[in-house]
Amino acid sequence: MAYPKSDHCDGERFHNPSGIPLQPFSKLPRLLREPRTRWPRWIDEPQRKPPPLSGADAAVTFIGHATFLIQTRIGNVLTDPMWSMRAGPFGLLGPRRVRRPGVAFEDLPKIDVVLLSHGHYDHCDLPTLRRLARRFDPVVVAPLGHAKLVRSTGIRRVAELDWWEETAHGDLRFALTPAQHFSARSPWDRNRALWGGFVILAEARKIYFAGDTAYAGFFPEIRRRFAPFDLALLPIGAYEPRWFMRAVHMNPQESVRAHRELGSSPSIAMHFGTFQLTPEGIDEPVKELEKACDAAGVARSGFRVLGTGESVFLQKGV
Repeated sequence: MAYPKSDHCDGERFHNPSGIPLQPFSKLPRLLREPRTRWPRWIDEPQRKPPPLSGADAAVTFIGHATFLIQTRIGNVLTDPMWSMRAGPFGLLGPRRVRRPGVAFEDLPKIDVVLLSHGHYDHCDLPTLRRLARRFDPVVVAPLGHAKLVRSTGIRRVAELDWWEETAHGDLRFALTPAQHFSARSPWDRNRALWGGFVILAEARKIYFAGDTAYAGFFPEIRRRFAPFDLALLPIGAYEPRWFMRAVHMNPQESVRAHRELGSSPSIAMHFGTFQLTPEGIDEPVKELEKACDAAGVARSGFRVLGTGESVFLQKGV
């Protein structure tokens, strides 16, 4: 498929304009030989019910990994919805989740819009999209190159965006923002689709969802275009070893830097503690985030870690 040529697309494939090089697939054997800290096989935690808004402008609930339920007075949004047990092909391969989703799928309120940051299995889960299509028939907003894959699940309405483009569903508005990452669902389709984050505009509220990203220089530009933010959802996990992951995932120190450059208070951590994608231990991202916040003079309340199923509220008038 042909796409508009830009600083991040040659017309057929996408790339990161930052110049930070991605490691080739030939480096995967070296990555797999890295020593790994063993995660628990299962952490048994209770699921919670989505909270009522009770007069708030929005409620943001951490489902797990990069999945958030964002309830607003004008519609409900899911980010990178993932309710499957494995993040991989056929439901048989790939990392196995160690925590159940913080909210049971059956307890979800009506979902109006689904945001997909990119096509990796832990962010674009086709079985979950099929369930959403059957139950809610939502609109899906995704970066360029994902419409065919998404429609294969029974989703009827897909809006594809390039970086900085916007779309609306009713009074909800969404803008796709740059990210430093890559796309692939097999060794043969690398970077045939774009990746990105989202700014969600619900009435006077603005929430930034970073998607899957390494640190790069676009955070000040996102702030310039869209700030002030009421909330930023930033990844902190899956960052080791740095020789491989520096180009695709932020470590906690970089996440704190992004938080400060965005000017968001508070930020909420994501992309940790659900699937073991990389060698670090299950608790390491949170511990390193605390150290990074202390070193940067960021209050713990300014960059929060939610439990699965826990919610934060954007209160009316605050």
